[in-house]
Amino acid sequence: MNYISHLNAVFDKFNNDKRLNTTHVSLYMALFYYWNLNRFPSEFYINKHEIMQLSKIGSNPTYHRCMTQMTSWKYFKYLPSHNPYKGSRIRMSIFDTTTKQVRTKFETSSEQVVTSNINSNKQIENIDKLSLPKNENEVLIFFKKKKWSIVEGKKFFNHYKSIGWKLGGKIEIIDWHSKAENWMLRAEEIKDKDASSNKNYARNRDYLKTSKIKDYGQPL
Repeated sequence: MNYISHLNAVFDKFNNDKRLNTTHVSLYMALFYYWNLNRFPSEFYINKHEIMQLSKIGSNPTYHRCMTQMTSWKYFKYLPSHNPYKGSRIRMSIFDTTTKQVRTKFETSSEQVVTSNINSNKQIENIDKLSLPKNENEVLIFFKKKKWSIVEGKKFFNHYKSIGWKLGGKIEIIDWHSKAENWMLRAEEIKDKDASSNKNYARNRDYLKTSKIKDYGQPL
């Protein structure tokens, strides 16, 4: 795919498509950014929170509506995931200006690669390795950047390192940032649940209960 030719064709299409607003364009460019990072495979995985942050979309309904609309308008194919441990997939349409009419197509292959469509297995392995943290410090820097607990960061790293960064001992973790976000969501839920339990205990405690064994030799 020709990078410049594709972008020229896309911007030309944006200019003539009256259905689009700034949110659609921002979403597309965020997806294009990650497509570029993955070296333009036919299919790649995304993290919803990262895409929303980069495209400055602050609402889940807006995000899903734009994804659905741009899929129906054939800018890309959005394949949502129903697995909380696996990101959704994107197949970008390819535009070029080699003819007067803007030509659109979806790349397809008989066998889809999970994270990249690069032919070299060695290159695919290198990309997969980059998706995992190199050491504990990288994880702690990420947790600190998100203003999360450093202690939770250490727990997260030790847990997933102990299981080889695999789910069920078989499925390799593709995006550890998403796993970290899920980890902190669960940590916050547990924290809120514990706080609620302590509050209920304090509320229901009978402070008027006294021991039946009394020492009448003590002054009042």
